Amino acid sequence: MTHHALVRPARLAAAVSLSAALAATGATADDGLGNYRDRFEPLPHLPPIPAENSLTREKVELGNMLFFEPRISSSGVISCATCHNPALGWSDRIPRATGHDGQIGERNTPTVLNSGFLGAQFWDGREPDLEGQALGPIQADIEMAMALDMALERLEGFPLYQEKFAEAFPEDESPINANNLAMAIASFERTLNTPNSPFDRYLRGDLNALNQQEKDGMVAFVDSGCIACHRGPALTDSNFYAIQVPGSTDVGRYEVTGEEADMHKFRTPTLRNVGVTYPYMNNGATETLEEAVAIMGREMLNREFEDEVIADITAFLHTLTGEMPEFQVPALP
Repeated sequence: MTHHALVRPARLAAAVSLSAALAATGATADDGLGNYRDRFEPLPHLPPIPAENSLTREKVELGNMLFFEPRISSSGVISCATCHNPALGWSDRIPRATGHDGQIGERNTPTVLNSGFLGAQFWDGREPDLEGQALGPIQADIEMAMALDMALERLEGFPLYQEKFAEAFPEDESPINANNLAMAIASFERTLNTPNSPFDRYLRGDLNALNQQEKDGMVAFVDSGCIACHRGPALTDSNFYAIQVPGSTDVGRYEVTGEEADMHKFRTPTLRNVGVTYPYMNNGATETLEEAVAIMGREMLNREFEDEVIADITAFLHTLTGEMPEFQVPALP
Protein backbone atom coordinates (compact mmCIF):
# COMPACT_ATOMS: atom_id res chain seq x y z
CA MET A 1 0.00 0.00 0.00
CA THR A 2 2.74 2.45 1.00
CA HIS A 3 4.90 1.43 -1.94
CA HIS A 4 2.12 2.11 -4.46
CA ALA A 5 1.24 5.39 -2.79
CA LEU A 6 4.82 6.55 -3.32
CA VAL A 7 5.15 5.21 -6.88
CA ARG A 8 1.95 6.65 -8.31
CA PRO A 9 2.90 10.34 -7.83
CA ALA A 10 6.25 9.62 -9.49
CA ARG A 11 4.48 8.06 -12.48
CA LEU A 12 2.07 10.96 -12.59
CA ALA A 13 4.94 13.45 -12.58
CA ALA A 14 6.61 11.58 -15.41
CA ALA A 15 3.39 11.57 -17.43
CA VAL A 16 2.90 15.29 -16.86
CA SER A 17 6.49 15.97 -17.92
CA LEU A 18 6.01 13.90 -21.09
CA SER A 19 2.77 15.70 -21.91
CA ALA A 20 4.45 19.05 -21.39
CA ALA A 21 7.31 18.05 -23.64
CA LEU A 22 4.94 16.93 -26.38
CA ALA A 23 2.91 20.12 -26.08
CA ALA A 24 6.07 22.19 -26.24
CA THR A 25 7.15 20.35 -29.37
CA GLY A 26 3.81 21.08 -30.99
CA ALA A 27 3.94 24.69 -29.87
CA THR A 28 7.34 25.33 -31.46
CA ALA A 29 6.31 23.74 -34.75
CA ASP A 30 4.65 25.84 -37.46
CA ASP A 31 1.89 24.49 -39.67
CA GLY A 32 1.68 27.75 -41.61
CA LEU A 33 -1.89 28.45 -40.44
CA GLY A 34 -1.22 31.12 -37.83
CA ASN A 35 -3.31 33.67 -39.73
CA TYR A 36 -6.27 31.30 -39.52
CA ARG A 37 -5.79 30.41 -35.86
CA ASP A 38 -5.73 34.11 -35.03
CA ARG A 39 -9.32 34.41 -36.26
CA PHE A 40 -10.58 32.19 -33.44
CA GLU A 41 -10.73 32.28 -29.63
CA PRO A 42 -10.41 29.31 -27.26
CA LEU A 43 -13.33 28.73 -24.93
CA PRO A 44 -12.72 29.94 -21.36
CA HIS A 45 -13.73 27.71 -18.47
CA LEU A 46 -16.43 30.17 -17.36
CA PRO A 47 -18.53 32.77 -19.20
CA PRO A 48 -18.91 36.36 -17.96
CA ILE A 49 -20.62 36.48 -14.55
CA PRO A 50 -23.20 39.27 -14.10
CA ALA A 51 -22.60 41.61 -11.16
CA GLU A 52 -26.18 41.13 -9.94
CA ASN A 53 -25.86 37.33 -9.79
CA SER A 54 -22.48 36.35 -8.37
CA LEU A 55 -21.56 32.72 -8.89
CA THR A 56 -21.51 30.88 -5.56
CA ARG A 57 -21.34 27.22 -4.64
CA GLU A 58 -24.70 27.49 -2.86
CA LYS A 59 -26.47 28.93 -5.90
CA VAL A 60 -24.97 26.35 -8.22
CA GLU A 61 -25.96 23.49 -5.90
CA LEU A 62 -29.51 24.80 -5.63
CA GLY A 63 -29.69 25.42 -9.38
CA ASN A 64 -28.54 21.86 -10.01
CA MET A 65 -31.46 20.57 -7.94
CA LEU A 66 -33.97 22.86 -9.63
CA PHE A 67 -32.72 21.89 -13.10
CA PHE A 68 -33.67 18.26 -12.39
CA GLU A 69 -36.83 19.05 -10.36
CA PRO A 70 -39.98 17.79 -12.16
CA ARG A 71 -42.40 19.07 -9.53
CA ILE A 72 -42.16 22.60 -10.88
CA SER A 73 -44.06 21.31 -13.93
CA SER A 74 -47.82 20.92 -14.11
CA SER A 75 -47.60 17.18 -14.71
CA GLY A 76 -44.91 16.64 -12.10
CA VAL A 77 -42.80 14.64 -14.55
CA ILE A 78 -41.06 17.26 -16.73
CA SER A 79 -37.93 19.12 -15.68
CA CYS A 80 -35.35 21.29 -17.45
CA ALA A 81 -33.29 18.12 -17.84
CA THR A 82 -36.09 16.43 -19.78
CA CYS A 83 -35.28 18.48 -22.88
CA HIS A 84 -31.70 19.31 -21.87
CA ASN A 85 -30.56 15.76 -21.20
CA PRO A 86 -26.91 15.47 -20.05
CA ALA A 87 -26.60 12.14 -21.88
CA LEU A 88 -27.68 13.73 -25.17
CA GLY A 89 -25.39 16.75 -25.38
CA TRP A 90 -27.66 18.60 -22.94
CA SER A 91 -30.33 18.64 -25.63
CA ASP A 92 -32.87 15.97 -26.63
CA ARG A 93 -31.83 14.79 -30.13
CA ILE A 94 -35.35 14.89 -31.51
CA PRO A 95 -36.52 17.36 -34.18
CA ARG A 96 -38.82 19.36 -31.90
CA ALA A 97 -39.24 19.17 -28.14
CA THR A 98 -42.07 17.21 -26.54
CA GLY A 99 -43.64 19.01 -23.58
CA HIS A 100 -46.73 19.03 -21.37
CA ASP A 101 -49.42 16.49 -22.29
CA GLY A 102 -47.31 15.24 -25.21
CA GLN A 103 -47.44 18.52 -27.11
CA ILE A 104 -44.81 19.02 -29.79
CA GLY A 105 -43.11 22.41 -29.84
CA GLU A 106 -42.41 24.41 -32.97
CA ARG A 107 -38.62 24.50 -32.60
CA ASN A 108 -35.63 22.29 -32.02
CA THR A 109 -34.22 22.32 -28.48
CA PRO A 110 -30.92 24.24 -28.32
CA THR A 111 -28.22 22.78 -26.11
CA VAL A 112 -27.68 24.49 -22.77
CA LEU A 113 -23.94 23.83 -23.02
CA ASN A 114 -21.91 27.07 -23.07
CA SER A 115 -25.15 29.07 -23.07
CA GLY A 116 -23.63 31.63 -20.70
CA PHE A 117 -21.46 32.81 -23.60
CA LEU A 118 -24.48 33.73 -25.73
CA GLY A 119 -25.58 37.33 -26.17
CA ALA A 120 -29.24 36.29 -26.53
CA GLN A 121 -31.29 33.27 -25.52
CA PHE A 122 -33.78 31.14 -27.49
CA TRP A 123 -33.88 30.87 -31.27
CA ASP A 124 -35.68 34.20 -31.50
CA GLY A 125 -33.61 36.00 -28.85
CA ARG A 126 -36.62 36.91 -26.76
CA GLU A 127 -34.52 36.91 -23.58
CA PRO A 128 -31.13 38.60 -23.23
CA ASP A 129 -29.60 36.33 -20.59
CA LEU A 130 -29.88 33.07 -18.67
CA GLU A 131 -31.84 34.65 -15.83
CA GLY A 132 -34.53 35.71 -18.29
CA GLN A 133 -34.46 32.35 -20.02
CA ALA A 134 -34.80 30.24 -16.87
CA LEU A 135 -38.44 30.94 -16.06
CA GLY A 136 -39.86 30.81 -19.59
CA PRO A 137 -40.08 27.03 -20.03
CA ILE A 138 -41.63 26.58 -16.58
CA GLN A 139 -44.57 28.81 -17.51
CA ALA A 140 -44.93 27.92 -21.20
CA ASP A 141 -48.16 26.01 -21.84
CA ILE A 142 -46.46 23.76 -24.35
CA GLU A 143 -43.46 22.97 -22.13
CA MET A 144 -43.78 22.62 -18.32
CA ALA A 145 -47.14 24.46 -18.10
CA MET A 146 -46.80 25.55 -14.48
CA ALA A 147 -47.93 28.92 -13.10
CA LEU A 148 -44.94 30.51 -11.39
CA ASP A 149 -46.79 31.10 -8.13
CA MET A 150 -47.72 27.43 -7.99
CA ALA A 151 -44.15 26.34 -8.71
CA LEU A 152 -42.86 28.50 -5.85
CA GLU A 153 -45.58 27.19 -3.55
CA ARG A 154 -44.52 23.62 -4.28
CA LEU A 155 -40.90 24.41 -3.51
CA GLU A 156 -41.92 26.16 -0.30
CA GLY A 157 -43.50 22.92 0.87
CA PHE A 158 -40.13 21.18 1.18
CA PRO A 159 -37.93 21.98 4.22
CA LEU A 160 -34.83 21.11 2.20
CA TYR A 161 -35.64 23.76 -0.41
CA GLN A 162 -36.33 26.27 2.35
CA GLU A 163 -32.84 25.51 3.68
CA LYS A 164 -31.12 25.58 0.28
CA PHE A 165 -32.72 28.87 -0.80
CA ALA A 166 -31.80 30.45 2.54
CA GLU A 167 -28.18 29.33 2.11
CA ALA A 168 -28.00 30.58 -1.47
CA PHE A 169 -29.67 33.94 -0.75
CA PRO A 170 -28.88 34.69 2.90
CA GLU A 171 -29.83 38.37 2.68
CA ASP A 172 -33.44 37.68 1.65
CA GLU A 173 -36.12 37.35 4.33
CA SER A 174 -38.26 35.31 1.91
CA PRO A 175 -35.70 33.69 -0.37
CA ILE A 176 -38.08 31.39 -2.26
CA ASN A 177 -39.16 33.82 -4.95
CA ALA A 178 -39.17 34.03 -8.74
CA ASN A 179 -36.05 36.15 -9.02
CA ASN A 180 -33.99 33.77 -6.90
CA LEU A 181 -35.40 30.76 -8.73
CA ALA A 182 -34.15 32.24 -11.99
CA MET A 183 -30.76 33.21 -10.57
CA ALA A 184 -30.13 29.74 -9.13
CA ILE A 185 -30.96 27.93 -12.37
CA ALA A 186 -28.89 30.44 -14.37
CA SER A 187 -25.95 29.96 -12.00
CA PHE A 188 -25.96 26.20 -12.55
CA GLU A 189 -26.26 26.65 -16.30
CA ARG A 190 -23.20 28.94 -16.32
CA THR A 191 -21.11 26.01 -15.10
CA LEU A 192 -22.12 23.77 -18.03
CA ASN A 193 -19.19 24.58 -20.27
CA THR A 194 -17.02 22.42 -22.50
CA PRO A 195 -13.45 23.72 -22.68
CA ASN A 196 -10.41 21.79 -23.86
CA SER A 197 -11.82 20.50 -27.14
CA PRO A 198 -9.26 19.37 -29.72
CA PHE A 199 -9.69 22.75 -31.40
CA ASP A 200 -9.08 24.60 -28.12
CA ARG A 201 -5.90 22.62 -27.61
CA TYR A 202 -4.87 23.49 -31.15
CA LEU A 203 -5.50 27.20 -30.56
CA ARG A 204 -3.46 27.06 -27.36
CA GLY A 205 -0.41 25.67 -29.14
CA ASP A 206 -0.79 21.91 -29.61
CA LEU A 207 -0.59 21.94 -33.40
CA ASN A 208 -0.94 18.15 -33.50
CA ALA A 209 -4.40 18.27 -31.89
CA LEU A 210 -5.98 18.50 -35.38
CA ASN A 211 -5.23 16.25 -38.34
CA GLN A 212 -4.77 17.59 -41.86
CA GLN A 213 -8.39 17.20 -42.93
CA GLU A 214 -9.58 19.04 -39.84
CA LYS A 215 -7.13 21.86 -40.56
CA ASP A 216 -8.32 21.96 -44.16
CA GLY A 217 -11.85 22.27 -42.79
CA MET A 218 -10.82 25.20 -40.61
CA VAL A 219 -9.32 26.92 -43.65
CA ALA A 220 -12.48 26.27 -45.70
CA PHE A 221 -14.62 27.51 -42.81
CA VAL A 222 -12.75 30.83 -42.81
CA ASP A 223 -12.28 31.24 -46.55
CA SER A 224 -15.94 30.43 -47.28
CA GLY A 225 -17.14 33.14 -44.91
CA CYS A 226 -18.69 30.93 -42.19
CA ILE A 227 -16.63 32.81 -39.60
CA ALA A 228 -18.48 36.05 -40.35
CA CYS A 229 -21.36 34.85 -38.13
CA HIS A 230 -19.76 31.95 -36.27
CA ARG A 231 -17.04 33.74 -34.33
CA GLY A 232 -15.98 34.39 -30.76
CA PRO A 233 -15.39 31.75 -28.07
CA ALA A 234 -18.80 30.10 -28.60
CA LEU A 235 -18.58 30.44 -32.41
CA THR A 236 -21.68 32.61 -32.62
CA ASP A 237 -22.15 36.35 -32.91
CA SER A 238 -25.58 36.03 -31.22
CA ASN A 239 -27.08 38.12 -34.01
CA PHE A 240 -30.12 37.32 -36.13
CA TYR A 241 -30.28 36.38 -39.80
CA ALA A 242 -33.07 35.45 -42.16
CA ILE A 243 -33.08 31.83 -43.25
CA GLN A 244 -35.85 29.56 -44.45
CA VAL A 245 -34.58 26.05 -44.01
CA PRO A 246 -36.35 23.15 -45.74
CA GLY A 247 -39.74 22.44 -44.22
CA SER A 248 -39.86 25.51 -41.96
CA THR A 249 -42.53 28.22 -42.04
CA ASP A 250 -41.45 29.66 -38.67
CA VAL A 251 -41.45 33.49 -38.70
CA GLY A 252 -38.64 33.56 -36.12
CA ARG A 253 -37.71 36.86 -34.49
CA TYR A 254 -40.69 38.59 -36.12
CA GLU A 255 -42.77 36.93 -33.41
CA VAL A 256 -40.82 38.95 -30.81
CA THR A 257 -40.45 42.34 -32.49
CA GLY A 258 -43.31 42.53 -34.99
CA GLU A 259 -40.84 44.13 -37.38
CA GLU A 260 -41.16 43.00 -40.98
CA ALA A 261 -37.36 43.13 -41.29
CA ASP A 262 -37.14 40.35 -38.67
CA MET A 263 -39.30 37.89 -40.61
CA HIS A 264 -37.69 34.40 -40.60
CA LYS A 265 -34.66 35.65 -38.66
CA PHE A 266 -33.04 33.37 -36.07
CA ARG A 267 -30.12 33.69 -33.70
CA THR A 268 -26.85 32.27 -34.96
CA PRO A 269 -26.51 28.94 -33.11
CA THR A 270 -23.32 28.06 -31.31
CA LEU A 271 -21.16 25.53 -33.11
CA ARG A 272 -19.61 24.26 -29.89
CA ASN A 273 -20.41 20.52 -29.56
CA VAL A 274 -22.41 20.67 -32.78
CA GLY A 275 -21.26 17.12 -33.55
CA VAL A 276 -23.31 15.75 -30.63
CA THR A 277 -26.32 18.10 -30.65
CA TYR A 278 -28.14 16.88 -33.76
CA PRO A 279 -30.63 17.24 -35.43
CA TYR A 280 -30.12 20.76 -36.78
CA MET A 281 -31.82 24.02 -37.74
CA ASN A 282 -34.73 25.73 -36.01
CA ASN A 283 -37.15 22.96 -37.00
CA GLY A 284 -34.77 20.07 -36.33
CA ALA A 285 -35.47 18.58 -39.75
CA THR A 286 -31.82 18.42 -40.80
CA GLU A 287 -30.47 15.08 -39.60
CA THR A 288 -26.78 15.20 -40.43
CA LEU A 289 -23.99 17.70 -40.02
CA GLU A 290 -23.01 17.25 -43.66
CA GLU A 291 -26.53 18.24 -44.75
CA ALA A 292 -26.45 21.23 -42.40
CA VAL A 293 -23.14 22.44 -43.86
CA ALA A 294 -24.55 22.16 -47.39
CA ILE A 295 -27.71 24.06 -46.45
CA MET A 296 -25.78 26.86 -44.75
CA GLY A 297 -23.49 27.21 -47.75
CA ARG A 298 -26.48 27.46 -50.07
CA GLU A 299 -28.79 29.63 -47.96
CA MET A 300 -26.35 31.95 -46.19
CA LEU A 301 -23.33 32.08 -48.50
CA ASN A 302 -24.98 31.46 -51.89
CA ARG A 303 -22.50 28.66 -52.53
CA GLU A 304 -22.85 25.04 -53.54
CA PHE A 305 -20.10 23.33 -51.55
CA GLU A 306 -18.31 20.44 -53.21
CA ASP A 307 -18.45 17.12 -51.37
CA GLU A 308 -14.80 17.40 -50.36
CA VAL A 309 -15.35 20.82 -48.82
CA ILE A 310 -18.40 19.56 -46.93
CA ALA A 311 -16.38 16.62 -45.59
CA ASP A 312 -13.52 18.90 -44.53
CA ILE A 313 -15.74 21.45 -42.77
CA THR A 314 -17.66 18.64 -41.07
CA ALA A 315 -14.41 17.13 -39.81
CA PHE A 316 -13.41 20.54 -38.44
CA LEU A 317 -16.77 20.97 -36.68
CA HIS A 318 -16.29 17.67 -34.87
CA THR A 319 -13.14 19.09 -33.27
CA LEU A 320 -15.38 21.55 -31.40
CA THR A 321 -16.71 18.82 -29.10
CA GLY A 322 -15.22 19.60 -25.69
CA GLU A 323 -15.02 17.93 -22.32
CA MET A 324 -18.48 17.51 -20.87
CA PRO A 325 -19.06 19.34 -17.57
CA GLU A 326 -18.84 17.47 -14.31
CA PHE A 327 -22.05 17.46 -12.26
CA GLN A 328 -24.04 15.23 -9.97
CA VAL A 329 -27.62 14.14 -10.49
CA PRO A 330 -29.08 15.54 -7.29
CA ALA A 331 -30.99 13.69 -4.59
CA LEU A 332 -34.29 15.56 -4.56
CA PRO A 333 -36.49 15.89 -1.47
